Amino acid sequence: MSATPEASSDRRDAAPGPFPPASPPSRTALLRAADGVPIEAAYAPGPGPAAPGAPAIVVAHGFTGALERPAIRRAAAVFAQRAAVVTFSFRGHGGSGGRSTVGDREVLDLAAAVAWARSLGHGRVATVGFSMGGSVVLRHGALYRGAERGDGRGRGGRTAAYADAVVSVSSPARWYYRGTAPMRRLHWVVERRVGRTVSRLALKTRVHHRRWNPEPLSPTAAVPLIAPVPLLVVHGTRDAYFPLDHPRALAAAAAPGAAELWVEEGFGHAENAADDDLLRRIAAWATEAVGPEGQRT
Repeated sequence: MSATPEASSDRRDAAPGPFPPASPPSRTALLRAADGVPIEAAYAPGPGPAAPGAPAIVVAHGFTGALERPAIRRAAAVFAQRAAVVTFSFRGHGGSGGRSTVGDREVLDLAAAVAWARSLGHGRVATVGFSMGGSVVLRHGALYRGAERGDGRGRGGRTAAYADAVVSVSSPARWYYRGTAPMRRLHWVVERRVGRTVSRLALKTRVHHRRWNPEPLSPTAAVPLIAPVPLLVVHGTRDAYFPLDHPRALAAAAAPGAAELWVEEGFGHAENAADDDLLRRIAAWATEAVGPEGQRT
């Protein structure tokens, strides 16, 4: 993988334009995370005939998202122009069971989705996460590592759940950040009983009442453990949740030459603000990164 210094596009700020509607998924499933929580998932094939070992992109949405939300369906439609796509709903979201732990146990949900992609014949898998999902793909990349690599099978014959490339979009670098008004509102939703009620009724997101114990590995602490897997960090100059010190801290935490940082001029926050140009570039990077040699060309 080639490492580049921080780069900004010259794209002006604009709301994402209309996307063509995503094709209906060719397959749906109710997966089981390692702790037994049911996770809804959907699969869409990539362009052209399926080939053994063809790449797949697994999409991890942000807090209050779900696989059926328009922004995720739009992202899946763009990604499917380059690769097969697996979308799923984190616990507490959409049709999945359980309650959200806001980035902690969600790593098990992502692992189940990655393993499903491999079970469908995809030998090369990239994870792309947005906001909360961006922090989850970083922790997943650190925790599910190369011991499982080889023929796509894990210990005991189980399908391996590691990623061959990781893309983190609009992720925090550290936990408990309250430096912006949107993040102060999010903490109110998560930490207060009335906030969790509002989340369940208005945002259709069920949040667990228990605090983290133990505290999960932070995104910054996870980054150096991802190498040699290719890593891309994407962040916008107009992100209202996390300022630019977050992506810069993530990129700085990586081993020299182990990560790329894209600072996107005019981009806001996560999947809701991502336009088709950015999504296409992310898909191109991800599919190149999981090439035959497991690295960018």
